[in-house]
Amino acid sequence: MTMFLSRFDGQSKLLLRSLMSGASGVHRAVDVFHRQQRSNPEMSLSHFIEKLCEDEVTSSQTGEQPLSVKPLVSLFPASLKQNLLSFVYLIHSVLPQTSVLRLLKCLSQDPHPNPWTSALCRQIRRSVGVHDEEPLYTPLCSQRLKELSQCLVVCGETGGWAKCLSDQTVESGSQSASSLSELGTQRKRKVSLVTVDSGDEETGQQSKRIRMDVCGSEQKAEEQDVNKETSERLERETPAEELQPAPDCQSESLPEHIKVSVLQIKELLESHTEWDQSSMDVFKVLNDCDPAQVEVLCSTLSLPDIPEPTLPKLCSSVLTLSTDLSYSTAAAIIKSLLLEKVLSLSEPASRCLVTAVTSLCVRYPRPMCHALIGPILKEKNIGNPQAELLNRLIEGCLDSHYRLLLLQMTFKVAWSEAVLSVIHSLLESKPDLNEEVFTQFTEQLLTQGPQFTKSVKFAKMMLTVLTKYSSHVTAAHKHSLSCCLTSNETFLKKSLQAALKRITHTT
Repeated sequence: MTMFLSRFDGQSKLLLRSLMSGASGVHRAVDVFHRQQRSNPEMSLSHFIEKLCEDEVTSSQTGEQPLSVKPLVSLFPASLKQNLLSFVYLIHSVLPQTSVLRLLKCLSQDPHPNPWTSALCRQIRRSVGVHDEEPLYTPLCSQRLKELSQCLVVCGETGGWAKCLSDQTVESGSQSASSLSELGTQRKRKVSLVTVDSGDEETGQQSKRIRMDVCGSEQKAEEQDVNKETSERLERETPAEELQPAPDCQSESLPEHIKVSVLQIKELLESHTEWDQSSMDVFKVLNDCDPAQVEVLCSTLSLPDIPEPTLPKLCSSVLTLSTDLSYSTAAAIIKSLLLEKVLSLSEPASRCLVTAVTSLCVRYPRPMCHALIGPILKEKNIGNPQAELLNRLIEGCLDSHYRLLLLQMTFKVAWSEAVLSVIHSLLESKPDLNEEVFTQFTEQLLTQGPQFTKSVKFAKMMLTVLTKYSSHVTAAHKHSLSCCLTSNETFLKKSLQAALKRITHTT
């Protein structure tokens, strides 16, 4: 399908991609079409249909048969043909009849037609005013319905579908409706087993209603029992993750204009061309979303799966918005777009990932601290690649009060070698520590320090505390720091003890 898409212009390509979206493709395509009509009332789908009907030279997959010429649309998969025909059926009133009939003619050239495709083609012909004697159902479908009707016959009598399908001719719409209504009435009389006396019609109708009410209540009770049992069984047998709504189902809750923008963003993310200003304007929709809608948008776009080379373009588009994103929107995008990528690093981050993280951190530092850096610090298995990236943000992107916020975040997580590296970087950047925060830090040194008696990183961090923050050290602090140094087993122990002795201006 990728090579076919390259033959369509931008609007037609977006329409075709919408039709390729599975079960929701028809609905999406109609939304895109209406959006395109609003932006350009003069637009027409004639060129789109002409391109679908263009001849294409094809060969068999085995190469044993000679080359043949077929309409481009006949090479599409059956699901796409069905979505295309359903779309045409919904908007046929605004399409030229000649274009529609030409498309139907191209689709009818398939030597092995799909029953649904054939039925849709006949239905569209009738809708545009072309008389068609063929029934909508196939002979095989008719035979199966007859067999099914035999199983549903009451008291061995034939009727209903069997009688309706005994003749392959198609009656007019009014006659068909009248016949089916009459047959349905007969069936109801048989099932209810109620005899209505012509001489006492009112009494008969009353008894019939009573009988039907009793039968209906019994049937309803049985259905509720069956539904309850089925639901309980499904809850037991279905994994929890399978009960979550699919992204396509979630996106149905979005307003129409947001759905259209999501499709346009998808088109951009999947394209391999440069993005112009008009393309990037579609990201303005982010300012129209509430927090719940942003979550659905991120899920629908599969932001965690976006390739790293696309990240700089995406972040640049977000940063060029004239209005800053709200905190909740920025946090949701940062978490969805970057967290999984950073946590999965096993080697230094790529240039594209570094560019994306740093650019967003400069513009949205607070959401970055809470949506990315905080969750990374809480992870137990982070290593040097994550620590190096966080240190880069600390040194080049964050102001003093955000560095202080991150230092306080480290008081609430279990320390590891990677976290020690981040703490050391924070201390080297000299955030504005008050006495309360410094006291909390020394308490963490006492609590978490014993597991790092042989850690050179911990020793270097302690040396930074004793040399650069000596003015913060009180007598109580000095005692706590001395306890930390007593168990130290690294080659820096003497240097640490000497630095502690030099601190004399304690209170």
